[in-house]
Amino acid sequence: LPNSRPARPTTAAPLHHNHRTAAIAAARRLKLKIRSKQISNLKDMQTENSNEDCEYKIRRLEITDKSKGFIELLRQLTVCDSISDKEFEDRFHELASQGDDHVICVIEDDNTGKIIATGSVFIEKKFIRNCGKVGHIEDVVVDSSARGLHLGKKVIQFLTEHAQSVGCYKVILDCSIENRAFYEKCGFKQKEIQMVKYLT
Repeated sequence: LPNSRPARPTTAAPLHHNHRTAAIAAARRLKLKIRSKQISNLKDMQTENSNEDCEYKIRRLEITDKSKGFIELLRQLTVCDSISDKEFEDRFHELASQGDDHVICVIEDDNTGKIIATGSVFIEKKFIRNCGKVGHIEDVVVDSSARGLHLGKKVIQFLTEHAQSVGCYKVILDCSIENRAFYEKCGFKQKEIQMVKYLT
């Protein structure tokens, strides 16, 4: 006898289940796409940083840097009269004799051979704070053609790390109101005020 039992109807997947599955798949695709973009951006940043490190290495001042525009760069910061080679060499050796107590750093553009950023730190030795030391940061300037490349931050970091390495308990500096925001980004904060009396 033919089977008289009616065939069971095929049960379709619930509509909401299909929507949920599609949403999960779309979310996974989006997550993979975002992750791929993040990896790509990271590689680009690493390449940019590598290129920047190659082109803008920071180092201590060398006696040959006068011919690379060091004095001209300082003129973008303040008054700096013409200095003869002999005067430069004498002052260079005088400061170099102080070793780590007076450090001038520079950044040289590998493409042009010009000095495009500089700064200095000298170490004040005190009786207070258990014969502590204070680093005084001075003469920070970046060439007008190289601003926006974070070279100023690189200079400040170099000088701060040097002061820390020789045992300073703090570093201090004076700056214009216009540069206050920059130094705050470098971790400095305003404290008290500066007083000055010019003697010449």
